[in-house]
Amino acid sequence: MRKYYITTPIYYVNDIPHIGHSYTTIASDILARWKRLNNFDVFFLTGTDEHGAKIAAAAKEKGKTPKELVDEMSARFKEAWKLLNISYTDFIRTTEARQDTAVQKFVQILFDKGLIFKKKYEALYCTGCERFYSEKDLDENGCCHLHKTKPVLQAEENYFFKLSSFQNALLERITDKNHKEYIEIQPEERRNEIIGKLKLGLEDISVSRAALEWGIPVPFDQKQTVYVWVDALINYITGIGYPSDEKTFNKYWPADVHLMAKDILWFHSVIWPALLMGAGFALPKKVSSHGFFTSNGIKMSKSLGNVISPQELVDKFGVDAARYLAVTLIPFGPDGDISWNAFTLKYNTDLANNLGNLISRTIKMAEKYFNLEVPNAQNGLELTKKAAEILNKDFSPAMDAIHPHKAAEALQNAITLVNQQIENDAPWKLAKTEPEKLPACINSYLQATALIIIHLLPFMPEISEKIWKIIGANGNITDTAKKYFADKTIPENGFISAGAKLENPGILFPRIVQK
Repeated sequence: MRKYYITTPIYYVNDIPHIGHSYTTIASDILARWKRLNNFDVFFLTGTDEHGAKIAAAAKEKGKTPKELVDEMSARFKEAWKLLNISYTDFIRTTEARQDTAVQKFVQILFDKGLIFKKKYEALYCTGCERFYSEKDLDENGCCHLHKTKPVLQAEENYFFKLSSFQNALLERITDKNHKEYIEIQPEERRNEIIGKLKLGLEDISVSRAALEWGIPVPFDQKQTVYVWVDALINYITGIGYPSDEKTFNKYWPADVHLMAKDILWFHSVIWPALLMGAGFALPKKVSSHGFFTSNGIKMSKSLGNVISPQELVDKFGVDAARYLAVTLIPFGPDGDISWNAFTLKYNTDLANNLGNLISRTIKMAEKYFNLEVPNAQNGLELTKKAAEILNKDFSPAMDAIHPHKAAEALQNAITLVNQQIENDAPWKLAKTEPEKLPACINSYLQATALIIIHLLPFMPEISEKIWKIIGANGNITDTAKKYFADKTIPENGFISAGAKLENPGILFPRIVQK
């Protein structure tokens, strides 16, 4: 069985889970579920980043120890991912003992190879980003682009990593698609930005802090702690067993894809690969980033009260619909604007009007004309084959390319195909004029619906399973999906046997009135 290792970034626990975290994590989960359906042995890692100056300061302000604060905040992320039905393999916390062990061993390897050295320096430090900046990295007002605050000049004696020595090696691996360790960076425009910045040259980077206790001690100097960003990146190898479980680590490393927001793309596509090369590890195969979100054109912030939480999404739309909407409203890659009105419109259009209407009208006709049984019909798979053409052409490639919004478009096109066929056939008229044609019509709608629901499974696992039972489809939906995706062959007699009992679906997606 082929392996597939996918990661989200570990989320910094000085924040609460919001739509940005949800977007990355749901997209990762959908990809993980898709790969499992395609018979991959998937390891899906997420977690929380819990060290650093911001955590120490926030804990002090709240009258708590850093450990008390991170325990509380990490639990919120676990609760959010449970709520959204995230099927991660492991959830790692950087305060775990296994992370201490991995980070100290990894940093020691770099030191032993002469890639880490100590020097006194002064530089501009943004507390919000927990990183140092040169003046060229700041905006025209001398502020951090993300936090819009001026970094503070700090002077310390720290340990540095010789990042500058990896410029040419990184450029080769990012630009040469034939290189054995080629790193694919998505989207293309961000890849070009990384390459352009790389060509300007690299400076050595600090990998420790001298005046911060809340972190992992540097193994060769207990008076310093490992810089939070170096600590955080190493979680990707800790989570699959490094250094204690060599078998699991060798099975899953290198990562097939790191998914994240664009603000941390540089760390993942430049600093992380350089650290790995320095320590003698293979490089991740793909780094894929998405953009930032605004709400009604305004940057989201807690102070403005326009941050959308996972719980709010679920309360309004339900778990499965929240998953679908979170990753299909905005393409994975560019910046995008979201609003409750936009979510509601897409919910009503894609789910209530299109999918929900297809299920409801088909079951009602089967109830009216065939007493809620699947009618017997020969050669009723032409519609299913037409739906398969759409899905094979557009859905599968979009999923593999990590474009869930395009995959959702293909799903909607297939659903529309079936709804249009119902309109063309007008079974309510055939019942009066040519009733002998009704069995083939109803059977064909149900068979095509079954195929669509197999493809919906990664997005909406619970509702897909529910619909599978409602339409009387054969066997377990997951097993059927795996078999279908293995050879893309529609069963000779379809996915539903003649005579199978159907169930009344109720209202799967109640329409929501726009306010």
